[in-house]
Amino acid sequence: MNNKIAIIGGGNLGTAIAEGLIQSGFVQPKHILITKRNIATLHHLERKGVLVSDKNDEALHYADLIILAVKPFQVDDVLAAIKHGFEERHVLISVITGTSINHLNSAVGKKISIVRAMPNTAISIQQSMTCISSRNISEERLQYVHELFGQLGKTVTIDEKLMDAATVLGACGTAFAMRYIRANIQGGIEIGFDANTANLIAAQTIKGAAELLLQRGTHPEQEIDKVTTPKGCTIAGLNEMEHRGFSSSLIKGLVASYDKIVKE
Repeated sequence: MNNKIAIIGGGNLGTAIAEGLIQSGFVQPKHILITKRNIATLHHLERKGVLVSDKNDEALHYADLIILAVKPFQVDDVLAAIKHGFEERHVLISVITGTSINHLNSAVGKKISIVRAMPNTAISIQQSMTCISSRNISEERLQYVHELFGQLGKTVTIDEKLMDAATVLGACGTAFAMRYIRANIQGGIEIGFDANTANLIAAQTIKGAAELLLQRGTHPEQEIDKVTTPKGCTIAGLNEMEHRGFSSSLIKGLVASYDKIVKE
C-alpha cells in the first residue's frame, strides 16, 4: 500500500482530517488528495500543498487508501460513479454515519478492504475519539488505519453492531459535553464570574477531569470521592443535581439519540 491518502468529500469532516494529518506530520501535504464539487472552498489546503480535484475517480488512481467523507444520502451515487476504478489494492475508509459495511460492499460491487471509522469534531485539533470496525483487511493495513487516526486523537476497535452507539457516545457526546459546560458557565456567572473567566474555568476543569480518567485509568466515582468531604459543598451540589434528575436526564438523552439513529 502506498503512502498516499485520498479524501472524497471536502466538507467540514474531510478538511478537518486533512488538516489534522498535515499538522501531525503523519503524511506530507503533497501526498494528500481531496475532492469536492466546488474546489474553491479548498484553496486554503491547496496553499499548504494538498492536491485538490473536482473528480472523484482521480482519488482511486492517486491513492490506495480512500477516505469517504460525503453526506449519507450521497454515498450510493458517489460510489456508483467510481466503483469501476476500485482494485484489490484499495482500502476504503468510511466516516459516514449509519452506512454499514455491507451497504458499502454492495455499492462498490467488488471485494476490497473496508473500514468504518467514527471520529468526532475534535479531530480538527487532533483530539478525536475514533471508533473503528473493519472487514476483509490484513492486520498490517488495519494497524496503519489505527496509526492514521491515532495521529488525530485516540482510537478503539469495536464490533460494527456498536457503531450507531459509538456515534451517540463519541460524536453526539461532544454536543452533550458542550451543553454541560455551557450550563457550568451560566452557573459561574450567576455566582459572580464574568463570562470569559467562567468559560475558562469551566472548560479547563472539564479538560482536567477527563485527563484524570485517561491518564490514571480510574472510574469517575473514584475521582469524585477525592473531592467530596463529609458535610462539604461538593456533595451538597451533587445531591441537588441528582434530585433534579441530572444523571437520569443525561442517560435518557443518550438513549433518545440512539433510538433516532436506529429507527431511520
